[in-house]
Amino acid sequence: MGKRVALVLAGCGVFDGSEIHEASAVLVHLSRGGAEVKIFAPNIEQRDVVDHLKGSPTEEKRNVLVESARLARGNIQDLAELKASEFDAVIFPGGFGVAKNLCSWAVDGKNCTVHEHVNSTLQAFHSAKKPIGLCCISPVLAAKVFPGCEVTVGQDKNVDGRFPDAETASAIADLGCKHICKNVNESHVDKANKIVTTCAFMCKAPLHEIFDGIGTMVQEVLKLA
Repeated sequence: MGKRVALVLAGCGVFDGSEIHEASAVLVHLSRGGAEVKIFAPNIEQRDVVDHLKGSPTEEKRNVLVESARLARGNIQDLAELKASEFDAVIFPGGFGVAKNLCSWAVDGKNCTVHEHVNSTLQAFHSAKKPIGLCCISPVLAAKVFPGCEVTVGQDKNVDGRFPDAETASAIADLGCKHICKNVNESHVDKANKIVTTCAFMCKAPLHEIFDGIGTMVQEVLKLA
């Protein structure tokens, strides 16, 4: 029987929800790994709604669960219903929705708060010693919830202009966690905490390299599950 994996989304679209290519890559790699996947998102209003053509906020109001249902092809549940006992692992794709809707990192940085159901989900899987996979900006969730853990968001310096958000690594270190520098096609495994991370779109890289890096993260999660 394949591993049972919960996928937690934060909306639909890089600037105000889950990064679509990352969510899709996770799903493809999980499918290839024979996993049984169920998708969840919090039933809350988005912090903001961004016009992805203009790159500017709009006056619209949208719901994170409803928007995430677009990526889930309608087959999705409220995050409040997720029971860690029913799964072998959990994975969080990235996108600004993680930093806006799942926590307040986009506004508060290392002083952010994590949404209660996101926090309880992470704590439940961690307490059960079940693996947690995170990519792009979502490793900050682990850094906030599990002081002392090891994660990667790529590099801690803007190497060749490819890591414009490298200061995130410093904020992670300020939280008492260890940032591990990795290339975009790699992932890092914190064996003690069973946390697997990869930088994905935190690096300006060709899509296939991001896809491959997410693949290593998913493979490691399934190995630990």
